Amino acid sequence: MVSRLNSELARLARDERGASLLEYTILLALITAGAVTSVTNVGTWVGQKWGDLKTALNIP
Repeated sequence: MVSRLNSELARLARDERGASLLEYTILLALITAGAVTSVTNVGTWVGQKWGDLKTALNIP
């Protein structure tokens, strides 16, 4: 029983599927954070440009 438990623990220690899943999850989180930041920055920039145009055209 103990030897079977030890062999299962050794097999689990060599298994890297969980590590790969964690790496992909972290990568996805970083990509998502970058996309959200980019969209937010572009939205702010576009809003400022529309505000500048509105001011230039003297629209209240």
